[in-house]
Amino acid sequence: MKEDNKIGGLSKFLLVLAALFLAANIFLPMWQIQLYAPQYPEGLVLLIYADRLGGNVDIINGLNHYIGMQTLHTENFIEFSLLRYILGFFVACILIAAFIGRKKVVYILFGAFLVFSVASMADFYRWNYNYGHNLDPNAAIVVPGMAYQPPLIGYKQLLNFGAYSIPDTGGILFIGCGVLILLVVMIEKNVFAKWMKKKPAAMMMGLALGLMFIAACSTPGPRPIVMNKDICAYCKMTINSEPFCAQLITQKGRIYAFDDLVCMVGYKKENDQVTYDQFYVADFSNPAVFIDLDKATLIQSDSLRSPMGGNMAAFSLADSAQVYKSRFGASGVVWRDLVQ
Repeated sequence: MKEDNKIGGLSKFLLVLAALFLAANIFLPMWQIQLYAPQYPEGLVLLIYADRLGGNVDIINGLNHYIGMQTLHTENFIEFSLLRYILGFFVACILIAAFIGRKKVVYILFGAFLVFSVASMADFYRWNYNYGHNLDPNAAIVVPGMAYQPPLIGYKQLLNFGAYSIPDTGGILFIGCGVLILLVVMIEKNVFAKWMKKKPAAMMMGLALGLMFIAACSTPGPRPIVMNKDICAYCKMTINSEPFCAQLITQKGRIYAFDDLVCMVGYKKENDQVTYDQFYVADFSNPAVFIDLDKATLIQSDSLRSPMGGNMAAFSLADSAQVYKSRFGASGVVWRDLVQ
């Protein structure tokens, strides 16, 4: 009977891994709030560590002053003086649970960690609500009825700023810690064994889809552009001509869409302080596909008539480019020459 109460070797390994994931939160940023506006194309970021605030705190405080929000200072939050110790406590508890190896201890640990996680998110919501609603009525900019509470998670428009609230590296590892402990609970309760007996094919399919989703999320790339809805980041016109669309991705993963290659060139030149990662353009012969501009063959002709007069088309295949080059009497263009 005592043996039945013991967890297996795999469960012990997962618990130790969970402890390492959680310990990383003592040093890595747990959460981030990103702010984007036309005057800040690369965005501003507020990083939340276990013991301090980081990122563009001074700039954000300067902007907050104009709209009457309280300035952000690490010493104003009691959480920063406690959270490191709470995390360390849970790390120790996870390692003790792995060492003791009792199922009951693991179940209690998971319940406690779940309560701590929910309480943390509730406190974060309270923190956001307080700073977004308690505004100085004598601020330089007062918009009646307007609050500036960032989203708990996800996106929200705040005047001319778009605000993204998402887990940072530490937060992802924090979630991973909880998932690993949950896996241990499910393993020790034979949940997977029961599923495999009932629906093995569905189980394997779910795991495969999960791995595909993780792989897709980890690889940034161009996104589909919605015709007659998405707006060009440079000329602010509605994008309505699929063969001439272009996109760029900044080093921070921000994606900007354009209705013409010449718009993307203009945007890059006006925002040369931003670090860019990738540039894409629609394949003229297959507009649903975006190709890396460094690998594309470009042609230019007045007969192409692109939306903003750039009159350039891109092709993934040089042979296709040659066909259209002859048809339109076009000349060849080198992408890097355009942005110099």
